Amino acid sequence: MSRVAASFGATLRAVFADSAACTVMIGAVLLYSFFYPAAYRHQVASDLPLAVVDADRSATSRALVRHVDALRAVRVATQPRDLAQARAQLEAGQVDGIVLIPARLERDILRGGSGQLVLLGNGAYLSRASAILGGLAEGIGAFGRDQAVRQAGFMGPPLAAPLELVQRPLYNTREGYGSSVVPGVAELIVHQTLLLGIGVLLGTRRAQSGRRLQVAPPVLLGMAAAFTLVAVAGLLYYAGFNAWVQDYPRGGNVPGLLLAVLLFALASVAFGLFVGSFFTTRERAFQYVTGVSIPLFFLSNLSWPALASPAALVALAMLLPTTAGINAIVRTQQIGARVPEVGGELLNLLLLALLYGALAAWRLRVPARPPA
Repeated sequence: MSRVAASFGATLRAVFADSAACTVMIGAVLLYSFFYPAAYRHQVASDLPLAVVDADRSATSRALVRHVDALRAVRVATQPRDLAQARAQLEAGQVDGIVLIPARLERDILRGGSGQLVLLGNGAYLSRASAILGGLAEGIGAFGRDQAVRQAGFMGPPLAAPLELVQRPLYNTREGYGSSVVPGVAELIVHQTLLLGIGVLLGTRRAQSGRRLQVAPPVLLGMAAAFTLVAVAGLLYYAGFNAWVQDYPRGGNVPGLLLAVLLFALASVAFGLFVGSFFTTRERAFQYVTGVSIPLFFLSNLSWPALASPAALVALAMLLPTTAGINAIVRTQQIGARVPEVGGELLNLLLLALLYGALAAWRLRVPARPPA
């Protein structure tokens, strides 16, 4: 145990003594916790500029314009005289969408027909166009129902809407893109910065010795424990403090989250030691992480469902700690999944920790001395 403890302390000192390792394993985790979520701080697109072309110029069309302007997603920025002028404003970037109210809209509605509107969005910005068209469709649909109820009231007592849709999101309560993406990316950030730090330290020792690294089992165990401590601290920082500061869904199943964090840290450290044993220089770690970060996120099936992925890629993803780790932490942290519900991911992490731990021990083994 003395050699394990000595290796544990020496590894932590090496992390803080090496400026590159300390920067990527600790500094990058802190920096990304504020830098990366800043792009999604608004969560939901709102108050997007809109051009409304009112060719009807009736009481109904003016009421429709006021109703559209009251929507959260959009605001009526301009009211050009025709569609050509509105298109010029869209191409110039002054507005993100166009609503065309054709002539005779009020007449068609009063005659019992259905009015027609033209909605146009800027396809160059898909998220904005989706927010605009979705918000307009919902708002104009509500306006149409109000008109139908009011028109029916002329022929009898006022009628109430027969059905009312009330949407209550269960987990992503703000329905924001940041709450959906950032918690999963946070685990990937810790995983990649951990691999960077391990690769830098092992690559430096390999470059200095000029030969394959050889680490005794007690020393390797102390190194793994030190790296696991760093990984657990980073994961708990994101799942606890950063989730609270950014106001992301959190605290669903704390015991399950702690178990998932520990197993993910163990699997990531074992994977990092195995991969890092192949690095001959410290620069190899940066080259590796730069090339695999985006594929790792997509293979985690957080943004791309596993049902829509080829079976071979799904099987390959099970060999990566990020796949099971990201899903287990997100489900226990945000959804409140119980341990049996994420049992498959936890078992996968445990098996990966044992697999890559054995491979790392084999790669860094000290060859037995021949008998005298």
